[in-house]
Amino acid sequence: MEQNSNLLTAENVFKHFPLPGGGEQTVLEDVTLSVATGEIIALLGRSASGKSTLLRILAGLLPPSSGRVVMDGLPVEGPNPGVAMVFQSFSLLPWLTVQENAELGLYARGLPKEVCEKEALLALGMVGLDGFEGAYPRELSGGMRQRVGFARAFVMKPEVLMMDEPFSALDVLTAENLRGEVSDLWERGVFPAKSIVIVTHNIEEAVLLADRVVILGVNPGRIRGEVTIDIPRPRDKKNPRYGDLVNHIYSVVTNPEAPVSQLPAAQPDRFLVLPHSRAEGISGLLEIVDGHGGRVNLHKLAESLRLEVEDLLPAVDASSLLGFATVEEGDLILTELGKEFATADGPRSQAIFKEQLQACVPFVSTVVAAIRQKRDGRIKKEFLLDILDDHFSAPEAERQFETLVDWGRHAHLFEYDAGEERLYAGDEGGVLHGRR
Repeated sequence: MEQNSNLLTAENVFKHFPLPGGGEQTVLEDVTLSVATGEIIALLGRSASGKSTLLRILAGLLPPSSGRVVMDGLPVEGPNPGVAMVFQSFSLLPWLTVQENAELGLYARGLPKEVCEKEALLALGMVGLDGFEGAYPRELSGGMRQRVGFARAFVMKPEVLMMDEPFSALDVLTAENLRGEVSDLWERGVFPAKSIVIVTHNIEEAVLLADRVVILGVNPGRIRGEVTIDIPRPRDKKNPRYGDLVNHIYSVVTNPEAPVSQLPAAQPDRFLVLPHSRAEGISGLLEIVDGHGGRVNLHKLAESLRLEVEDLLPAVDASSLLGFATVEEGDLILTELGKEFATADGPRSQAIFKEQLQACVPFVSTVVAAIRQKRDGRIKKEFLLDILDDHFSAPEAERQFETLVDWGRHAHLFEYDAGEERLYAGDEGGVLHGRR
């Protein structure tokens, strides 16, 4: 989703609660926070950092002791009509069916019965509860009851969805599945809210879901700083940057004196895992997709070719890596560059492949530079394998080398002499020092 103007802002918010013996406790101190359209913010902190209190103040369920909350430019005075909540406890009414629980907020707004039913059914379908409309909460598992909680919030079509530890009462597998489904709805652009604010104590959950992680200190609760999650969606736990962010946030949360400084800017991964597809296989796949109008369903294509989808995936992944195609909901779609590549003549096709290979696979530049720096214009395979061995297992390093050589030869960037086990410079005209 595209981020733009601020939807919701807390300005210099303080919150005090009276103590039984007299006096008061400051739970939140001078909190200023903005929520922009199209972003997910995670509020993260230790117990007693005021995360849930701040969420309820943003939702208008608690008034601030001082400061104010502004929604769409207007002060929030009472329950915030632009917000819906999903709580840790399922909070379903046991005497109502699943559908009736989902309709509850719409009935409270005085909407006609047919509208309530239609919107509730749509929301229940979105959270995977088709067929359970007539069930009662006691007949559902914990995960299904929380899905009803999400549906009840979704029908309100809020500007901001607020979630207070929504997965913490679920078992690990159910929580992971539901978290993934929420993330998928967001990434597909069909999430029924413009923005999300989630309270969590789970650092991995925050990094998986959020665009910004706001870290609160304790006694009193205050914003220590924030960390921008600068890894693409869908988030991959195997991404080294993911681990760096989790470790950094963990060290900040567990050390009250640690500065919440932004991590150094992510550097391009020079050792991307190359999909093991020959260059000619990439070209062939793209030509087939172009023949289908530039978009084709992978399952149908595999069936027509009498292949398994898995057989196509290396060429699909390579096409995506090189910027020639994207994958959306099981369809392979050519980019404009991919269309040009698929229909270009030999020299132009080779030039496009060369440009994209150098732009998208940083290690190629290392190989080319190493060849140029050698007096005889040759480097040993062993030299490159020594580098690759630091990043891959020995068998995988060998396969990465083979793929790199195939792609480099196709781009006329370098050639390989299998007998000598050396790479040497290619020739722009296609004549490679007399060797083919």
